[in-house]
Amino acid sequence: MARKHGRNGRLYVDIAGGGSASPVTFLNNWSISFNVDNVDVTSFGDTNKVYVAGLPDTSGSFSGYFDSSAAQLYTAAVDGVARAFYLYPDTADATYWFGNALFDFSVSSAVDGAVTVSGDWSAASAVNKVQA
Repeated sequence: MARKHGRNGRLYVDIAGGGSASPVTFLNNWSISFNVDNVDVTSFGDTNKVYVAGLPDTSGSFSGYFDSSAAQLYTAAVDGVARAFYLYPDTADATYWFGNALFDFSVSSAVDGAVTVSGDWSAASAVNKVQA
């Protein structure tokens, strides 16, 4: 896989729920994180700490600019229903992650800046990677 520039990245979400996923407007940043719980099982006589892997966790964030003509992720955040999502590092490439997630949504405004949106998401199903 080649290195990619982020300019063609995109977050698609089934914002209405039960429909099809569409691009979330005016975002300029997203992230995805895969973490595993590490459980300490260090015993007497071990020469260093020893861990075993627990359950994996998948979560992420997004940010961009407020769009007053679209729901962006507000609807998904306030009703508590998991939404289908797709994260594309580059829409010109067929590599992406998909699953269902619960979304948070924040709006921020400053006298010297643009109105922005941001939020976090947490997996509500398995999150899988598709790689072409």
